[in-house]
Amino acid sequence: MAGHNKWSKVKRLKAVTDAKKSALYGKYIKEITVAAKLGGADPDGNARLRKAISDAKAQSVPKDNIERALKKAAGESSEAQLEELTYEGYGPQGVAVLVECVTDKRTRTQPELRKIFEKNGGSIAEAGAVAWGFERKGLILVQTDEVTEEKLTEFAVESGAEDIQVASEGYEIITAPTEFLRVYAAFEKEGVKMELAELSFIPLNKVPVAADQLEGLQKLIESLEDHEAVQRVTTNADFG
Repeated sequence: MAGHNKWSKVKRLKAVTDAKKSALYGKYIKEITVAAKLGGADPDGNARLRKAISDAKAQSVPKDNIERALKKAAGESSEAQLEELTYEGYGPQGVAVLVECVTDKRTRTQPELRKIFEKNGGSIAEAGAVAWGFERKGLILVQTDEVTEEKLTEFAVESGAEDIQVASEGYEIITAPTEFLRVYAAFEKEGVKMELAELSFIPLNKVPVAADQLEGLQKLIESLEDHEAVQRVTTNADFG
């Protein structure tokens, strides 16, 4: 299933501890800042920003933090500007790893990520080394008790989705990158509760991971996700 690792992300978000909430808030604020900078600070005319604000509110990010992010995007802040970057690397057993970041200083972020890779049995790679093994897609996750498969399938196809898969955890709706925000907006308007909605890298082929390597790989993923600049981590590992 395309969203296997993403369902795990949903569970981690729901179980986040108070100690990690501050760091999590920072990640949502960065997404709001970038979305507003690229598409304007009016949520009504910027679906990506509207989604970012909705995600932040769902995680109880304070209203003041959100407003500061919007001002920063509008150029009303003296703080350094943010940029989106994707780093590539290898984990244990040669598993391909893509790390999506939002940072205000790439010269600091890359060495820090390199250190995390090396500390956890992996290595950072040159641009293009592993990205070819993934395709960019929109991914929306919906719980099975939210709507029937028949109704969801009909609605998803009408709104422009490419594919729908049924996993044990729920429905996985796949979209083209260019159609993601349109499909997201349609689901939002229809009132369908989405557990997760994001642009994702989907592996073209998955690599089986030996049982004795799973713990090390999971530790690498979690260590990368804990970095303040990291927004998403995707691998081509088959966790079984």
